[in-house]
Amino acid sequence: MLTAPQSLLRERLIKALSVPAGPSSDHDLDSLPLAATEPRPAGVLAAFDRQGRLVLTKRASGLRHHPGQIALPGGKVEPGDDGPVGAALREAHEEIGLPPSQVEVLGVLPAHRTVTNFAMTPVIGLIRGDFTPIPESGEVDEVFAVPFAHIADPASYRIERRRWLGGWRSYYVAPWGPYYIWGATARVLHALALRLAQ
Repeated sequence: MLTAPQSLLRERLIKALSVPAGPSSDHDLDSLPLAATEPRPAGVLAAFDRQGRLVLTKRASGLRHHPGQIALPGGKVEPGDDGPVGAALREAHEEIGLPPSQVEVLGVLPAHRTVTNFAMTPVIGLIRGDFTPIPESGEVDEVFAVPFAHIADPASYRIERRRWLGGWRSYYVAPWGPYYIWGATARVLHALALRLAQ
């Protein structure tokens, strides 16, 4: 059973998911060309808990790719997954101990093309009932939740830039407390915030 905040949130998210929008990429802000090779499909889970908070992870500091970064649970589509939705649910179970049966999937946002050449599909969902995260120590240093008001407000996001591969790369950030939410995670959450604001 959904809590009252979740019932209202469910309506808002379903409405936001109905807003037409095209795909996005990490190169949008700089108009850089995309990789010529076909991107690898992936799914990430943007799941909101009983209090309407978005569950995020801080990636393990020992990982080869994106160590210590803030991320949505998820990963590449593996054989046997039911596409990006299945990958997002499987990875959330592996990374933070969230049972797929506890997630109500509301829909997906258009795939986001990352600089690492993934076509990352954000899966939007609600967590039914109580949930205590169990971080997978090899992949996740921390699991935390961010209030919906921060995620849903376009004013929470700003554009920053840094030197990357001999040039400048621009990206969205949405810092919250000690957490620096940026890059592809901030980009897809910003797209969701714009839809929620309509």
